[in-house]
Amino acid sequence: MARISGVTIPDQKQVWVSLTYVHGIGSKTAKDILAKAKIDETVRVKDLNDAEIGRIQDIINADYLVEGELQRVVSGNIKRLKDIKAYRGVRHAANLPVRGQRTKTNARTKRGKKVTVGGTAKKVASKT
Repeated sequence: MARISGVTIPDQKQVWVSLTYVHGIGSKTAKDILAKAKIDETVRVKDLNDAEIGRIQDIINADYLVEGELQRVVSGNIKRLKDIKAYRGVRHAANLPVRGQRTKTNARTKRGKKVTVGGTAKKVASKT
């Protein structure tokens, strides 16, 4: 089991796929990293030696924000938007979609489970 940036990456997968398990590294970035490290992207992680894993780790540390550091930067950006009361920050604070999506319908992922409003059922006539 190889560990890169504090993440245990799968041994049985190709290196470029395994690198995408690290938060902040997608398929394009993984292929760029492997090109800089001069490692074939189709080789399996279990076939890498310690020197190659070290080269990959060094490139990631030098050039990319990943894992906790990336999450800290993103949350700081959101906090800044909230502090200056920007429209996007207000949307984040209200837990609503930020990028212009509609909210009359849909947006359930962001807003959570639907809450039915009481008093919408027909009232049954009562005898007096």
